[in-house]
Amino acid sequence: MGNGKEIFPKDIFISLKELLGMEHLALHFSLLARKQKVNSILGGKHASKLRGRGLDFEEVRNYVNGDDIRNIDWKVTARTHQTHTRVFTEEKEKPALIVVDQSKSMFFGSQKYTKSVVAARLAAMVAFMVLKEGDRVGGVVFADQGIDIVFPKRDRKNILRFFEKIVNRNHELADSSPVQFEEALKETFKKTRNIVTHDFMVVVISDFLRYSPQLTKFIAQIAQHNDVLLAKVTDPMEWEIPDIKFVAGDRESQAAIDGEKKNIRDSLQNRFKSDFEKFKSEMKKHRVPLFSINTIEPVDIQLKEIFKEGRR
Repeated sequence: MGNGKEIFPKDIFISLKELLGMEHLALHFSLLARKQKVNSILGGKHASKLRGRGLDFEEVRNYVNGDDIRNIDWKVTARTHQTHTRVFTEEKEKPALIVVDQSKSMFFGSQKYTKSVVAARLAAMVAFMVLKEGDRVGGVVFADQGIDIVFPKRDRKNILRFFEKIVNRNHELADSSPVQFEEALKETFKKTRNIVTHDFMVVVISDFLRYSPQLTKFIAQIAQHNDVLLAKVTDPMEWEIPDIKFVAGDRESQAAIDGEKKNIRDSLQNRFKSDFEKFKSEMKKHRVPLFSINTIEPVDIQLKEIFKEGRR
């Protein structure tokens, strides 16, 4: 098929070498709040509720089967005539699952990088952040033609396998094979629910453009017992349509867009912004953090700003 560099040019496609090179950029970041001096994007959400003895008392709630009887609060039980137990908060292992989108809509970039490349780089940084904290990390690579699962392990070789899956799916974007997006999406939901049980960190990296309402339901379900973080990859052209005539599309379909007409330009821009705000608002109801990352600036530079905003 020719020279790899010719087929997979940098910034349009990702390479394994480039993903491995993201490790040094992840040294000064943390998605978790385990260490207060380290920038954290989740602001304290890493603490886990345990049904046992812990370090810090958190709350009293109704007793459920499986709770340690040594933690029953007899005073509250006597007062309410219902068995109550004390819940403690303690830091413990937080395995992470990184869901990264490498579907057709991600194969776009108007100026610098494609969205698929940005998503891959961010996934690599997140993986190294989690490994640095000493937790298990795995991933799900989501593509139109299927998904790849790498189960969480505390192992650098496991991260390498995850990166290889990302690179393979990323390079598949060069082909014009049939799109089976909905089936892949449904399978992704099913597989992820099977892996993520309780007290996981789930990071979803995507452009969130073609997702059905199933996505909101899926995230809400996962967020009930896990920490979920969403990273939306966007391109400047999605926020501001150029005032020129142009053709947008892929190898399968194309659409002529007359950006010179203000009503068309405004309609497309407003729809994108409206969809984003609606999704963001819905996620806020479920206390799921959502941040945007663009296809122009390097990922680490953007994360520095995002972490600053998170601290404020």
